[in-house]
Amino acid sequence: MGSASLPSNPWIETPLIESSALSKAAGCRIFLKLENLQPSGSFKSRGIGALLQHSLLNHHNPNVVHFYCSSGGNAGLACVSAARTLNRPATVVVPLTTKSLMVAKLRSAGAYEVVQVGENWKAADTYLQERLLQNDEGGVYVPPFDHPEIWEGHSTLVSEVARQLQDQNEEGADAMVCSVGGGGLLCGVLLGLERQHCDWSKACKVLALETEGAESLHKSLQQGQLVTLPGINTIATSLGATRVAQKAFDLAQKHGITSAVLSDAEAAMGCWRFADDERIMVEPACGINLAVCYDGRLKQLLLELTPKSKVVIVVCGGSNVTLQTLMAYRNDYGWIERSTTNDTEVPSTLSAPPNGCHVR
Repeated sequence: MGSASLPSNPWIETPLIESSALSKAAGCRIFLKLENLQPSGSFKSRGIGALLQHSLLNHHNPNVVHFYCSSGGNAGLACVSAARTLNRPATVVVPLTTKSLMVAKLRSAGAYEVVQVGENWKAADTYLQERLLQNDEGGVYVPPFDHPEIWEGHSTLVSEVARQLQDQNEEGADAMVCSVGGGGLLCGVLLGLERQHCDWSKACKVLALETEGAESLHKSLQQGQLVTLPGINTIATSLGATRVAQKAFDLAQKHGITSAVLSDAEAAMGCWRFADDERIMVEPACGINLAVCYDGRLKQLLLELTPKSKVVIVVCGGSNVTLQTLMAYRNDYGWIERSTTNDTEVPSTLSAPPNGCHVR
């Protein structure tokens, strides 16, 4: 099968914009890579889309391919969205605990079938592989993050950033910020920087963020070996991988990245302040990247930053968010605004409840 017979990429080039509000908050120049605008609502359109393309190009009979994914989150949505673009069916198997909103989004996105079975992801994945995949000669398994083609797809983000900065007459980025779940995005960012072969990409710092209760990469780097968490305990459920990919761990060590862990309260704060400042809704797995822009966090983590430094924040997106969710986060974690609304030139400072009181 030749590449000419495939439809266009199941992902898009997303805007790179400089945010005046977040730049004032962070004390340096903040550029937002708006991956929330991908067809599936998250950066996963790149990696999952690249994997599906590769699978079709290398299958002996692509017309019989049926994709199977056991992610009820952003990877599942990316699989369904990409499969639809590539004119192939995609079935998603999710545990019974999956929220009805996400099931509805999967069906609305065009899933061939959404199967709910099992009490957890492991049970759903086992059902997919043993009951569905084995009985379908054209079945292709789609993992959420741990695959070389997925990393390759995510690396296209960096080449876009490089070109977009050049188009804006900027030499390059001084730092890039991304969150880490299983590590697929981090792999793509680091591989993409390696391939730029220019001075700025070699010097570019990478800040990898996780929430408390899902810090598998951070603990692995601390101990110098892969660590498997006993469980996940965070509202940033999209970061809920108990063990980061080996490739992500290896690349993180090789490049000497900065790894940091923030609280659920900070991740939630990043969501609602970003909504107030830029009118964009994201889930906590993305909000954590934005939270570091407020109240000096970024400069505490990357001490070499100056007011002229250019920092690219990967707004990775995510579909597990509603207006009601943001209001609930602000109600539950509103106390944090007592110490995070000191930057009076930032719009979200003025929209904060008085004294960080709860919203009723």
